[in-house]
Amino acid sequence: SLSTRNCPCKMSQLPLKSPLASPVSEGTNSRVEALDNLSMDSFWLEVENIKQSTEAEQEECSLADVKTQEEGEAEAEWLQDTGLSELLGDQGSDNDNLVLLSTLTQTQAAAVQRRLDTYSRSRRRKNKHPVRDVRDIFGVASSEETTAEKEESNPDQLWQNLQTANAQRKTQDYSCTVRNPGKEEVFNMDVAYSEQAAVLLKGSFLSESRKLKDGNALTKFKILKGRLGVTRIGDLSAQDMKKIPTLALIELTALCDILGFELKRNKAAKLKTTEKRLFGVPLNTLLENDQKLFPNTKVPLLLQALLSCLEKRGLETEGILRVSGSQTRIKSLEQKLERDFYTGLFRWDEVHQNDVSGLLKRFIRELPAPLLTAEYLPAFAAVQNIPDLKQRLQALNLLILILPEPNRNTLKALLEFFSKVVARENNNKMNLWNVSTVMAPNLFMHKGLPNKIPEGKEKQLAEGAADVVRMMIHYQDLLWTVSSFLVAQVRKLNETNNKRYQFCDKRIKNLLRKIHADKDKVEKNQTEPSKIVKVHASLLLKDSLEVHLNNATRVVDVLRQFQKNLCKNGWSIVNTVNLLKCNNSIECTNLLLYEVGGNIGEHCLDPDTYLLDLYHINPHAEWIIKQNPSYPWMF
Repeated sequence: SLSTRNCPCKMSQLPLKSPLASPVSEGTNSRVEALDNLSMDSFWLEVENIKQSTEAEQEECSLADVKTQEEGEAEAEWLQDTGLSELLGDQGSDNDNLVLLSTLTQTQAAAVQRRLDTYSRSRRRKNKHPVRDVRDIFGVASSEETTAEKEESNPDQLWQNLQTANAQRKTQDYSCTVRNPGKEEVFNMDVAYSEQAAVLLKGSFLSESRKLKDGNALTKFKILKGRLGVTRIGDLSAQDMKKIPTLALIELTALCDILGFELKRNKAAKLKTTEKRLFGVPLNTLLENDQKLFPNTKVPLLLQALLSCLEKRGLETEGILRVSGSQTRIKSLEQKLERDFYTGLFRWDEVHQNDVSGLLKRFIRELPAPLLTAEYLPAFAAVQNIPDLKQRLQALNLLILILPEPNRNTLKALLEFFSKVVARENNNKMNLWNVSTVMAPNLFMHKGLPNKIPEGKEKQLAEGAADVVRMMIHYQDLLWTVSSFLVAQVRKLNETNNKRYQFCDKRIKNLLRKIHADKDKVEKNQTEPSKIVKVHASLLLKDSLEVHLNNATRVVDVLRQFQKNLCKNGWSIVNTVNLLKCNNSIECTNLLLYEVGGNIGEHCLDPDTYLLDLYHINPHAEWIIKQNPSYPWMF
């Protein structure tokens, strides 16, 4: 067990706090039973290898022990991180943060109110100056407030009313949440996950009996693609992506509230400095140094080199990642890399593949902070406690969106490599479960975090951590998607920043009613059956393309029309380098259409986006055709 082996790790889980605790436990136990027949030998062998490689370095913890927060501290930090510190009543805070409230769903608004209420109670207990009531933020309620309104001002009553209202909604189809073994299931990203969970609140949670060893037996999910298409991480501008983690944190908190979990986050601690240049260096520092050489670097050059070496010579090696290289050689190679990597003198062709995989795992473990971050490592580990597979994936999707960009890009590069290893299972004998059990200790254990694993929970937590890694590998395409409801909230944030709603309503629910009423007015005006618009391609052409839009016009149709005119009409081409293949077949895979301006910064559009619908959502945007850039994590 982790405790008897005295490993420097922590795999925390979120404590249950609601009557839903019982089905959660049952769901977890059912998955543990399914894992009983699977070998965890690789996991414990990896734990032993980590222990041996770090025994002499235990004093070099990079992070301080996580301190227990006093009542109200976690809520204050949460409100600060979500940009809602104005609700705490600080005189010097920025009123601009309040525009975020105008984008919230009912479940999200309830999550905000619950945390504000908890913080307010803690302040009153400490006899400090009372924090402003949430009703004071939106205007003082009149003395003629009705009994129903008074009941709704009670957080518990408001929560019950919210659950009842959501459960009675019949306009949305959530039937896809019921397990249908052997068939592809729909993954709805148009409606907030917490809203979907609220609808299912009165139903029973269905846990799946499934064999985790066989990756092909996993449920297949298909993202429900609406008329506005699907947005992947990387499709939004950096400015708009900065808004996503805040929105994702609020949504994750609302989802945990519905499911009966308390979302606890570790405090980020100060990192110790190191004289090394590669191993034990923060991701941000590595990338800053690498970007001096290659400005567009998104993943550390050392990690790229390690993965490239393994892809060229290690994918066919039996037991790659599992079979450990020589610790003496690995330590020696680390020193050589520190000295020679940036000079180009390091000879990768002379290194054994198993030693390279050892260097890869050492690089991950030696990061001063966990790759999944100290703040959210417990939340990643706790995903295993959610009984429904779809809701586990929803939580993982939000957690990945919350990660800092360097961590998210680095994790994606690793998961793509793990997928390549699994794809060559017949030769390297490393299936999805093997890779997951080997890599879980390297991702979920960190020498800088204290060991607080409950007695008797070691096996369950170990299997759960491996299962989370397995889900991240297998469902990475789904997990690296920005949900449509989050994109819609980003649009609303951008719009609100321009016209500024007056925050004078009595409560959050009244503000939301006003926002939704305004939205309905806009939707009523969206009946225009057709439209003629101009599509620009200034970097490719001197001329713009005039496009007639109707209800069937998609992005891919415009790109095909653009390419057809380019090849046949002899337009004046500005840049022809690697632009197009003009032949009998129409190829437009190297062209992308971007939505720029209006209520979005810049948005790379899904080929299946219906443009008339998009025009109605954002009539003031420009549409620009660009060449397909290289993958965002390559230099």
